[in-house]
Amino acid sequence: MSVTSKAKSDAAPTLRSGTLGTSDIVFFVVSATAPLTVMAGVAPIAISLGGVGAPAGYLAAGIVLAIFAIGFTAMSRTVRSGGAFYAFITRGMGKHVGMGAALLAVIGYNGMEIGVYGLLGTATADTTRELWGADIPWLPVSLAGLLLIWYGGFRSIEFGAKVLAVLLAAETGILLLLAGGVLIKGGADGLDLASFSPGNVLFPGMAAVLAFAFAAFTGFESTVIYRRESRDPDRSIPRATYVAVSFLGIFYALMVWVVIQAFGNEDVVQAATDDAGGLFFSAIAVYVGGWAASLMHIFIVTSILASLLAFHNAINRYGLVLAEEGVLPKALGRIHPRHQSPYIVGAAQTVLGAVLVLSFAAAGADPYSQLLLWVNTPGMIALMALMLLTAIAVPCYFRRIAHTEGALRTIVSPIVAAVLLAAAIWLAVSNISLFTGASPTVNLVLVGLVPAVFLVGIGSAFWLRRSRPDVYAAFAEEPDVKKATGGTSRV
Repeated sequence: MSVTSKAKSDAAPTLRSGTLGTSDIVFFVVSATAPLTVMAGVAPIAISLGGVGAPAGYLAAGIVLAIFAIGFTAMSRTVRSGGAFYAFITRGMGKHVGMGAALLAVIGYNGMEIGVYGLLGTATADTTRELWGADIPWLPVSLAGLLLIWYGGFRSIEFGAKVLAVLLAAETGILLLLAGGVLIKGGADGLDLASFSPGNVLFPGMAAVLAFAFAAFTGFESTVIYRRESRDPDRSIPRATYVAVSFLGIFYALMVWVVIQAFGNEDVVQAATDDAGGLFFSAIAVYVGGWAASLMHIFIVTSILASLLAFHNAINRYGLVLAEEGVLPKALGRIHPRHQSPYIVGAAQTVLGAVLVLSFAAAGADPYSQLLLWVNTPGMIALMALMLLTAIAVPCYFRRIAHTEGALRTIVSPIVAAVLLAAAIWLAVSNISLFTGASPTVNLVLVGLVPAVFLVGIGSAFWLRRSRPDVYAAFAEEPDVKKATGGTSRV
């Protein structure tokens, strides 16, 4: 064996660098948002609350997040840490706020994933009942899903990208099939653009629609998490971010408008109110055929699996970096020698998911109204809070360094985004009962978890600074700085 070969074999395994192109990253982040599940499961509620102006709400949310992406992507070109959101926030606002953001990211992404196992169980049960008349319990399905997603995360990032490409093509394809059927047949009363008229856009219920719309984009921001595994990250990450937010904004608005045209402006609100869960299935059965409705039922399940896999991969990479920095146990930072995946943290995350799923089941909780909504909602608010903190961090960061970026990217757009994101969070919190269907006490606890976790993270930074100064020094630093301070970055 040559000296070079021996050095390679003795080297610690690393993540598979230079693997993901722009399209691969887009598959991960768009899959996390679960477009078909959002449209078939949530958009009808938005229509029932906001009327025919609902498509404008999704378009408006996309524009706000595109403004956020301007400063976000500018910062992504100069911050190379694998800590993504919390690294950005640390650069702009200091290590204590960054540590709070790190804990918020861990809780937020776990909340967004683990709660969805309840949805997987109920959606699969609904699909088997609708298509084959069989009743199956939700818990075995959710536990099987945990194992399946663990395996997807255990395999290489290329494997995950290929799986998500197929699943995303299926769920977007079935929606485009619906769109084609409605457009060709001219809808119920002929096609029109009344959804975008001022009177419908300013309908009182649109505030609630905006809250749902912002929630529908959760996951698009995870492009930066894949920096270490992407090809030419300074180009691919900004491109993937813009492609993802643009696609989602236009696609969501299009599909909500299409289903409104399918029923007609006069009848769609009543139809959505009477049968929110069946609105899209009824539309595709009428305009395409019953076989397409059956496919949509199946693709709802695969859409949920795609979202779970995308969030699982994002969580694994956050956990990996925190373990490498010494914040989490070092054992979690091990990378599989063959698949080059963060397999130990992936296994730990799967165990955590199993514990929570089994705990809710043991308590007799409903898998949808409690496991999904009670776990998912604080996760959603946490990720929105991370975007707000990141928007604030961008101008703070660029004030401190020499750079060639213009004021539009480093000052104007992030400040505008911060104001609009703060408004989005206020809309989500003020309409929290629409997301959870829970009592005021439960809602207070769910919302209160987010600032509580953030404050615990800030407190842990004070403890680390005093008790483990080497870990505090390496936290969220650039890879070369980590090496100089004794960190264990493998970039």
